[in-house]
Amino acid sequence: MFSVIFPGQGSQSVGMSKELYDNLPYVKDLFREADDVLGYSISKIILEGPKENLNLTENTQPAIFLSSYSIFQMIKKETNIDLGNAKFFAGHSLGEYTALAASGSLDFKDAIKLLNQRGKAMQTAVPKGEGGMVAVLGIEIKEINSLLEENKNNYNCYIANDNSNGQIVLSGLNSDIDKFIETLKVKKIKNIKLPVSAPFHCKLMEKATSIMSEKINNTNFKKPINLIISNVTASETQEIGDIKDLLIKQIERPVRWRESVIYMIKNGVTNFIEIGPGKVLSGLVKRIDKTINVNSINKFDDLNLIKLND
Repeated sequence: MFSVIFPGQGSQSVGMSKELYDNLPYVKDLFREADDVLGYSISKIILEGPKENLNLTENTQPAIFLSSYSIFQMIKKETNIDLGNAKFFAGHSLGEYTALAASGSLDFKDAIKLLNQRGKAMQTAVPKGEGGMVAVLGIEIKEINSLLEENKNNYNCYIANDNSNGQIVLSGLNSDIDKFIETLKVKKIKNIKLPVSAPFHCKLMEKATSIMSEKINNTNFKKPINLIISNVTASETQEIGDIKDLLIKQIERPVRWRESVIYMIKNGVTNFIEIGPGKVLSGLVKRIDKTINVNSINKFDDLNLIKLND
């Protein structure tokens, strides 16, 4: 039994999917379609950069979606693997939109438009430079919750991503993040302040939730072919009302990726196919369970790597 998973922000790189764009006419068509929807050349930003433009979240989000969706189409058209047979589709943060589009719930053009709007809304929810994020390594979520409770009168930081065993990301105002980092240094806990310009997946994104609530509710969704794992609940859904509600909640809620992977494994999944740029999710899945088979597909030669043992 297998699941298909789609990456989120942080997996982007200039030139991603260029091989597909150059050699597969249907991928070139998708890139042109995305340009038309957005009214500017996301294709050029993806293929040529500069990196600074690609890393603007209003570009990053539709760019990663476009790259991932193109790879998904390549697998559908160039192999005899029926991805519709996947037990679950799941995505990390914006990757959940890719999962919904790939599963027939969300139209390609609507997904591109929503993710561009989501990126703008999330970027402007907090003044630029005021919010930040930090990855904490080597400790479990219970320990982090204890630290936050102990220091709740000194600063407010929020768990944004529970990615895997020993990899948790927190969001907050930079002034609070810096105080939290000092606590971590004292306790000799390894951490990396992330090069992001906003504190994603926490209650500081309230303005973005308000904007995206209207956008999502005014977008047409269909029932997905596959069961979708929600970042918010770390469990499955296939109901349109739930899907919309959870996408709205997702903006301020933590991405429960570790729990999502555990849920899929407990429900019989033994193989994961990561579809999109980079191999971030493959690494996280392996940290969660070393026995699981993971294939990361982002170029044509990778198609030969897909081995499903069921």
